Amino acid sequence: MLYLDPAWLSARTVTAAAAAPTLHDARAVVAARHVHAALRSPADIMAVEHGIHELRELARAHLDRLPSTAHDVPLARRLRELLDGRLTESLTIAEAARTLGVHPNHLMRAFSRAYGIPPHRYVTGRRVDLARRLLLNGRTPAAAAIEAGFHDQSHLTRHFRKVLGTTPAAFVGRGRVAADASAR
Repeated sequence: MLYLDPAWLSARTVTAAAAAPTLHDARAVVAARHVHAALRSPADIMAVEHGIHELRELARAHLDRLPSTAHDVPLARRLRELLDGRLTESLTIAEAARTLGVHPNHLMRAFSRAYGIPPHRYVTGRRVDLARRLLLNGRTPAAAAIEAGFHDQSHLTRHFRKVLGTTPAAFVGRGRVAADASAR
């Protein structure tokens, strides 16, 4: 169970929610589960924010029947540039929205529509790619994790396996085997 701060919703939405406080939507269940899972890792703050904002939008759509805003490719591009420029930092959606002068929900919608993935998944994928390159350049998995912006090696390992289907240690091991074979 998650409770959204009423300040995040319009007065009309809060009134409607008071009359029908339960949202029966499979997407909301999935989003709530993602929020709960992300809360277990302090390094996944952007994933938590994304899930909460997604839940807010589901509630608004359900209660207000608000039309979604048109996607904003230039805004999405600006966010991507900001994320790329601060890839190894712990940037929140709220900070990015303040920097870009827009509402966090509008920012996430624009990015997701333009690129087909939410900002936190984009950042995770870019960090995994950076860690992969660092590993290929001889960094240890622990060093690559920190340099790529992950909280620790286990955080890197979880995402590395999810994205690339192997662990950083196994990836490095295969690289050594391939290098030894080509040296012969």
